[in-house]
Amino acid sequence: MHYRNGREAQNGDKIVKLQEGKIIAFGVLHSAVPGNDYCNGNIAVIQSSTEMACMCDCLHVDDVAGILASNGLDIRPYGK
Repeated sequence: MHYRNGREAQNGDKIVKLQEGKIIAFGVLHSAVPGNDYCNGNIAVIQSSTEMACMCDCLHVDDVAGILASNGLDIRPYGK
């Protein structure tokens, strides 16, 4: 199991789900089965009811999308 950038995936990893170059979910990977990079596993969504926002620690989602695009990670690899 590998992420879009080739890094090995393991249950328990904190992950983000991408769609069209945007982050659409964040959580912990679970129930993934080795040997499959397609529709494999689930995300236990991490969401706090309130989170303090220190602007110096934050990025706008469009800027994150730009970083993904500049590194070629905004497009799903062919065949996946």
